[in-house]
Amino acid sequence: MSEVDRRATIDIGSNTIRLVVFGGPPRVPLALYNEKLTPALGKSVVETGVLADDAMNAALRGLARFRALVDSMQLRELHVVATAAVREAGNGAAFLDRVRALGLPVRLLTGEEEAMASGLGVLSAIPDADGIVADLGGGSLELVRVAQGQVCERTSLPLGILRVQSLRMQGDDALRAEVLRAITQTGWASQAARLPLYLVGGSWRALARVHMHVNRYPLRVLGNHVIPVSGLAELAQTVGAMDRDALRAIPNLPGARLPYVSDAIALLQAVSQELGSSSLVTCAFGLREGLLHAGLDAETRMLDPLIESVRFATAGQQQFPGYDAALMRWMDGLFGQEPPGLRRLRHAVCLLRGTGWASNPDFRAMSGEEVALHGNWAGIDGRERAMMGMALFVGLGGSGDDPSILSELADAQSLALARCWGQALRVAQRLSGGAPSILERTSLTFRGDQLELALDPALQMLDDPTLRRRLERLATAQGCSGSAIVARAG
Repeated sequence: MSEVDRRATIDIGSNTIRLVVFGGPPRVPLALYNEKLTPALGKSVVETGVLADDAMNAALRGLARFRALVDSMQLRELHVVATAAVREAGNGAAFLDRVRALGLPVRLLTGEEEAMASGLGVLSAIPDADGIVADLGGGSLELVRVAQGQVCERTSLPLGILRVQSLRMQGDDALRAEVLRAITQTGWASQAARLPLYLVGGSWRALARVHMHVNRYPLRVLGNHVIPVSGLAELAQTVGAMDRDALRAIPNLPGARLPYVSDAIALLQAVSQELGSSSLVTCAFGLREGLLHAGLDAETRMLDPLIESVRFATAGQQQFPGYDAALMRWMDGLFGQEPPGLRRLRHAVCLLRGTGWASNPDFRAMSGEEVALHGNWAGIDGRERAMMGMALFVGLGGSGDDPSILSELADAQSLALARCWGQALRVAQRLSGGAPSILERTSLTFRGDQLELALDPALQMLDDPTLRRRLERLATAQGCSGSAIVARAG
């Protein structure tokens, strides 16, 4: 990977300090390296109004390490930012001087700049997000209205996770009263009613892991994981009954987050109730990705994060160049009226199908399902991953019972459509062998209640029993009365 592909952020937060080095396509930054420190700079700010010496020294030691690392990585760009704890501390400016003395070009974000970056981070992963971003840090809670690809109203509230515990110690109603007061002061929160709440920040991600664990959710992928608002009270009761050892046993739950799980739930209950949120959506992208997204040109921002991430991952592995585009056009004869949300999934499937040859032949179907479910794809949820998994499982020759995890993640109707995509992939592969030029000389359409495959007269030798069997399976999956192969007119 060339140096122009590498960008990095160092985020000096109120609880953690994190270095993330990104690669991949500009539209979808993918973490090449990710390391965090937990000096809890904001803890003393809540208690005394200043950064404690031991926390600052621990932070500076870690930042010196980060400086040595980034100096050796030949980065195209480096963003170093500090947020609420440093912003509010009486000795924050002196601390920043010590950071700059390490050779790190740190920039202190205002509350509004922090909120803007968080909103852009969510939009970079979920371009059609329409709701409220809630970025929970150690010292502050940023609320951001996003709609139609834009960051709209935004505010920074002094409700970071490090402050919640002290509020709760004042009584059950103290936290809710403070949340009500803070949100009321924004003057715009009434428009948030019945909109999703997009959750950004380590405490929310930890809470999502707890929710997955206690509900036995089969897919441990945080991006776009939904926590039902109606289930928060029960989740709070469950967590309240768990001791520290039970929490520590939850897979991938960071130990540093354990003390704050209960506080995170209490805050989320209060915020979602005051905003009237319809659902809670965990977002894997946030402030750091938002800083990078802000530097993109308008054309790059418009690219689909799912397609860009899949295209990057499959570059150089395609069976034949141009096959994915030819396959999409060919399948449009049956599925061309799909809404954009389904079309992008099918496009991703076509890209991934072109790399199936690289898997062991005996495990291609399972490999296709696995890469769909667990690939590093942006902007899709568990149901959409399951649809991609079903299409690839079938399209790469999977037989026998469907993978059980898919039916746990998606409804029967969605999986039935994905199975049709997979059957169409099987027809296309038998027909063309992966050669785009053959697909361009054939068409697949409905003719009345029959499925019809039209071939260029010069390609009639491609008509064989296996092709007809696969076509008939596709016709059955589509609810047609039968199928036919005909000569293409003209």
